[in-house]
Amino acid sequence: MNYQEAGVDVALGDRFIDRIKARIAETYDARTLAGVGGFAAIYAMDEDRLLAAGTDGVGTKVKLAQQLGIHDTIGQDLVAMCVNDVLCTGARPLFFLDYLATGKLDLEVHGALVDGIARACKAAGCALIGGETAEMPGVYAEGVYDLAGFCVGEMRRSDWLESAPERSRVAPGQTLLGLTSSGFHSNGYSLVRRLIETHETDLLKAALTPTRLYVKLIRGLMDAHPGLITGLAHITGGGFHNIPRMNEALGYLITTLPGDAWRPAHMNTILARAGLTHDAAFETFNMGVGLVIATPDPGRLTALLEGQGEAVLRLGTVSAEFEGLRLP
Repeated sequence: MNYQEAGVDVALGDRFIDRIKARIAETYDARTLAGVGGFAAIYAMDEDRLLAAGTDGVGTKVKLAQQLGIHDTIGQDLVAMCVNDVLCTGARPLFFLDYLATGKLDLEVHGALVDGIARACKAAGCALIGGETAEMPGVYAEGVYDLAGFCVGEMRRSDWLESAPERSRVAPGQTLLGLTSSGFHSNGYSLVRRLIETHETDLLKAALTPTRLYVKLIRGLMDAHPGLITGLAHITGGGFHNIPRMNEALGYLITTLPGDAWRPAHMNTILARAGLTHDAAFETFNMGVGLVIATPDPGRLTALLEGQGEAVLRLGTVSAEFEGLRLP
């Protein structure tokens, strides 16, 4: 089975983005510094202060939450998918808004969803300042809901980790370090759900493990050690092909791969069932790595991360010898 057979056509999604890019760009003004294509959009407040904005959902992972009746963790997935993306620009998340759509409002179920969102916002250091709850009978069946989130962050221009090749800080010879994921995070679930039998409750619960929040860890390091982190890539949809988004003019040679010790047991079980080709696996799942960091001083950064209890994986090296991402 592959992702398309599970009902998700990634190539069609890419064609859709290509189709709408020009129309979206017509709306930009002089203060729009980066739009569609980056981890988050960048908008200038003045010459020095920038805003970073991103939006996301949790995909069909909501189906697992509804199937198991566990609704207090999916909110962290929603927040993490947004704030981790905003983090990749170098920004500090400021505030978050949520959108909850359902067929019929349930105080207990949807209260648990918002409780989870609020806890995750607090953990990420951003304010949950509002949102929208929409009851849409006839669009959503009773007991069904969907979520979307919206995050805005701020930074000084000097903090901006630009992806434009001529201004990116990611350079040949720098090292790529990986931080572990907590599981599949919030991508590939149309395929994951097809690979788990409905009666495998333990595996279903394990697959519901929420997405990691990397904001406080990484922002703390960036504040205390300027220049040590030159680029960040949140490994979400598209898998390891998110890495070149740090600087699309350069290549990224992955020389070391996460082994079984870097992936929770349930990930290995489901990946084995998937029978994906090598490239398809790395294009669909995070393979145990949730965030990739580019650095000119891997020894120092590794020591700092390990000092905070992180397991750090040395993934590879930034290369100028080829374009794109080379998987082993």
